[in-house]
Amino acid sequence: MNSFSPGFQGRGRRPADKLPPGQYPTESFPVLSAGPTPKVPTETWRFTVTTETGETHAWTWDEMLELPQEETVRDIHCVTRWSKFGTRWRGVPLDAFFEDVETAADYVVVGSHGGYTTNLPLEDLLDGQAWLVHTYDDHPLSPEHGGPARLLVPHLYFWKSAKWVRDLRLTHEDEPGFWETVGYHNYGDPWREQRNWGD
Repeated sequence: MNSFSPGFQGRGRRPADKLPPGQYPTESFPVLSAGPTPKVPTETWRFTVTTETGETHAWTWDEMLELPQEETVRDIHCVTRWSKFGTRWRGVPLDAFFEDVETAADYVVVGSHGGYTTNLPLEDLLDGQAWLVHTYDDHPLSPEHGGPARLLVPHLYFWKSAKWVRDLRLTHEDEPGFWETVGYHNYGDPWREQRNWGD
């Protein structure tokens, strides 16, 4: 992981009550990445959920597409201070992947192609709060934006919505991921400006 490309351009206007503190609205969709963009063919794509006991549940691309699909429109907020309103996604609610998963874990480590990880409380992925998305604005999700599939957790800063997602590992203990180990906040609530460990 050795490159960082902000790709910022343009600023728009939206109602202030939709904008978390310290953010500015943009009409563009900046591309931020720490390292090269993985190219993952859907023919070999797999998504797994592994419990704290080692039990693994896995889906191929076609099996994932057979699960209940949802359209969702959400505002997203990046820790680098841009916010984009009304983004349109299609994908599988995370609840669908957990229907047959038995767990007593409280936390999740999200793993991505390319080696990226991030951590979340399990409760932040359930009850209609998060999706595995494969379509953005009626088009297949591009690799630059995390395709073929990425996590979407819109109530947290966008680094928690891991690109190129491949697995969820359930844990009893919270295990900080890539950005969290270099100083980003462990939780990342944009409305509380939880950008860094001290916030």
